[in-house]
Amino acid sequence: MKDAQIDWLEQARQQPDPLTDPQALLALLDAWLACGWLRALDRALAAFLLERDPACDARVLLAAALVSHQLGHGHVCLDLATTLAEPDFALSLPPEGEEGTDVLLPSALLRSLKLDDWQAALAGSRVIDSGLPEQAERPLVLVGQRLYLRRYFRYERQVVQGLQRRLAEPLSTPPALAQRLQSLFADSQQSPDWQRIACALAARGAFSIITGGPGTGKTTTVVRLLALLQTPAVEAGQPLRIRLAAPTGKAAARLTESIGQQVGRLPVDEAVRRQIPTDVSTLHRLLGSLPDSRHFRHHQANPLALDVLVVDEASMIDLEMMACVLNALPPGARLILLGDKDQLASVEAGAVLGDLCRHAEQGLYSPATREWLEHNSGQSLTAAGLQIGDGTLHLLEQQTAMLRYSHRFGAVSGIGQLARAVNGGDAAGARQLLQTGGFADIHRLRVSAVTDEAFERLVLGDASALPGYALYLHSLQAHRPEPQVPAEDPAWERWAQQVLGAFDRFQLLCAVRKGAWGVDALNLRVANLLHRRGWLSADQGWYEGRPVLVTRNDYSLGLMNGDIGIALRVREKPLHPGAAEREALRVAFARNDGKGGVRFVLPSRLSEVESVFAMTVHKSQGSEFTHAALVLPDARSPVLTKELVYTAITRASQHFSLVEARDGVFEQAVQTPVRRISGLAI
Repeated sequence: MKDAQIDWLEQARQQPDPLTDPQALLALLDAWLACGWLRALDRALAAFLLERDPACDARVLLAAALVSHQLGHGHVCLDLATTLAEPDFALSLPPEGEEGTDVLLPSALLRSLKLDDWQAALAGSRVIDSGLPEQAERPLVLVGQRLYLRRYFRYERQVVQGLQRRLAEPLSTPPALAQRLQSLFADSQQSPDWQRIACALAARGAFSIITGGPGTGKTTTVVRLLALLQTPAVEAGQPLRIRLAAPTGKAAARLTESIGQQVGRLPVDEAVRRQIPTDVSTLHRLLGSLPDSRHFRHHQANPLALDVLVVDEASMIDLEMMACVLNALPPGARLILLGDKDQLASVEAGAVLGDLCRHAEQGLYSPATREWLEHNSGQSLTAAGLQIGDGTLHLLEQQTAMLRYSHRFGAVSGIGQLARAVNGGDAAGARQLLQTGGFADIHRLRVSAVTDEAFERLVLGDASALPGYALYLHSLQAHRPEPQVPAEDPAWERWAQQVLGAFDRFQLLCAVRKGAWGVDALNLRVANLLHRRGWLSADQGWYEGRPVLVTRNDYSLGLMNGDIGIALRVREKPLHPGAAEREALRVAFARNDGKGGVRFVLPSRLSEVESVFAMTVHKSQGSEFTHAALVLPDARSPVLTKELVYTAITRASQHFSLVEARDGVFEQAVQTPVRRISGLAI
């Protein structure tokens, strides 16, 4: 038991009931804070409200601390009924593996609290808006059984109202739609062709969603959709202004590369190809992020100058960003979201794509929509097994398309079968796939410590079978330009590109940051291992070969959160005339401007970076690796969910390895779906 728990328990007998006495409640929150169960911000909100209203009910202060805590765990609001029914699960208190005391746990505190009494206390509080006009400036908002911080209530309303307006705004479809679709998809062998259906659906609305798992052709679909929209506009002499965006720099770079390859193969005139952009921006850069502010240059009063906006990796968009995007769109512009609804949600509060796609599997197209789709796409939906929907009740579903055929992971792909089993919550089936060894692309490694030789072999890799980090280090040493090669020779940039490409072939993915199997410990362990084996000159500070992850957008350097660079010794021009060239340590990053190439940055200018031999699964979203290895911790954790495991598996293009330190953790994760509480419903 921790000292904070002991101190609180010693005082508990003399203290009043925390549910009736505000000061006693603050003392309990202090104990939770000392145990690491709450953030200082959560406790500070309760104290602020008590200062604002000295008569504030202790139950209101408790709800305020908990709604702030929920935001830190990705929830948009506090659901009172869920909290009372499952207090420890709903609030992730205490963290898994933490020893607690019944008296100190939320379940004990809330055991005597009734839902009606809690709601009544909140509705009667002077710090809570319960729907009356004169309460509009209060910091908390109560909607039925859901309690919000006002800012997030406003974001949720903005998203709901913005999408409802766009869904109710039909746009004219391209002329000769059926013939144009047939031309664009003449090579299709699928029946039904979900990509063609998605294009038809998106061509008729101001808002649409295209969701699908890895390899289902989301990028191919959107490129053909842009050709479908742009062709008649070019023919009319008024090309559409199209912008492409993604939540992170890494996702933007991947889409830039993929779009560029796809556009060149489009069966359309060259004039149309030229009007389909291939450069992808981050959402922050698109909206014009203002320094030291959460505001953007583009908003309702200064909208974006565009006709079509495509946002890829939409599962990573949080509620606040979605509200800002909708606020910055001009009336009449099309918004198209691409993403995998089953991936991890954003790090920040909200699971926007997951909430919007909750019925995507069923289809729920109305009879009118089905008839329209079959007529214009030429595809029959009769045998697709979709449920019939109501065009009024299921308005969003009439503009949602799910791609269902994976071109990357077929029947012989262990990665594909494992991903499907995990996504379906089938822990036994997933375990069987890993244990039978019937697939050459999925692997299981049982380890007892990070010093296991088997783990070291995984990290180093075997270039002929499973890539590891020795691959990029071999490229660094074997392909380095000769010392006499001058600084301006493109050989240095080609070498850096080769090293960066080799590093992308393998990545350790972690579920947690702390502990023996967390990101922090594994980064130190791997660096030390490679240093001992002679691959690295050092394992701390800046050294050649160190891979780093940018953790915060830096617009002055053109680097985005999620960008990966590698420290290399390169030839550099002298600063003063007549001086000799010298070698200097610089960090090489792939350019994200759509033009390719590499930029070299001084290590001293990189203040917001961390080593990235291991990264969290969250940070890996938008990336793809030849070989991805998921390292599970040796204890349960609230962050271990089927969405996390599924996301890790689908980062792998050719090989996936599961590293387990304890039996049962994998099964528990697969059987635990993410639950993010919100009121987002269209």
